[in-house]
Amino acid sequence: MTDPVIAVRGLTKRFGGRAVVDSVDLEVERGQIHGFLGPNGSGKTTTIRLLCGLLVPDGGQGTCLGYDIRRQSWAIKQRVGYMTQKFSLYEDLTIRENLDFVARLYALPDRRIRVAAALDRLGLADRRDQLAGTLSGGWKQRLALAACILHEPDLLLLDEPTAGVDPKARREFWDEIHALAADGMTVLVSTHYMDEAERCHRIAYLAYGRLLATGTVEQVVQGSGLATWHVSGPDRQIAALARDLSGRPGVEMVAPFGATLHVSGGDGARLDAAVAAFQQMPDLRWSRGLPTLEDAFIHLMGGARDNFAAAPTAARRSGP
Repeated sequence: MTDPVIAVRGLTKRFGGRAVVDSVDLEVERGQIHGFLGPNGSGKTTTIRLLCGLLVPDGGQGTCLGYDIRRQSWAIKQRVGYMTQKFSLYEDLTIRENLDFVARLYALPDRRIRVAAALDRLGLADRRDQLAGTLSGGWKQRLALAACILHEPDLLLLDEPTAGVDPKARREFWDEIHALAADGMTVLVSTHYMDEAERCHRIAYLAYGRLLATGTVEQVVQGSGLATWHVSGPDRQIAALARDLSGRPGVEMVAPFGATLHVSGGDGARLDAAVAAFQQMPDLRWSRGLPTLEDAFIHLMGGARDNFAAAPTAARRSGP
């Protein structure tokens, strides 16, 4: 099948008169790991719930797994695995009991075989009789993922699945996600971590309910239009330089990365003019560089409008 797994246009959801998701267009191809990025409150979770039929859109249209997101939400739910931000299984049941319960919900045939296979795949077999409430964050994450893939869904929706998980557990989790995608599963995953975004085939960046950028990591970085200088030198000199450059015309961002400073701006000529006076300073090494994904996102955020910001009002009178 070559049709997109997710194909929506103008997706909109309002709460209290405000557009939390505002005219979002999104396509996700089969077998793809699609990263969904954005700050807290950007509308990522609401979008995911609209896609899988848990919420009804106020505007827009589209399909998920070939089903209409408005009229066929029940069919979508049967073919989707959804891992929420908060651990949502029963903490007073064991790992095996939780998975058996999920298998019964889906009325899966050969459920004991499926549960055993999920335990083995996620490395949970030796802990099968451990209560879920006693697991660390990384092991809870594995259990939640095992429950999501138990019914062999076509689409896996992961809402910030690695928040609060140590780096080793995060890497193992992503190795498993790539293995699932290699087997044909499509994955839409929201994350705050730039290194995780770089492990996705494509990414979409959402801010204040609007889709600001989509494409491969390279396309998003190049499309940001940022020009960047990298400068390195003694720590104290770099710290002083950061203070001197911040806020100068043409300089939008000054960010330290260890002993190197990234200096970026949307207008290359103005940026060059701003840093020219500092490039002759002794002990500093300057070079043209590429912006990071984080640089690109901060730049995009700078031009976005906060959909929950208070509307401008007349200045309050002071005094009587």
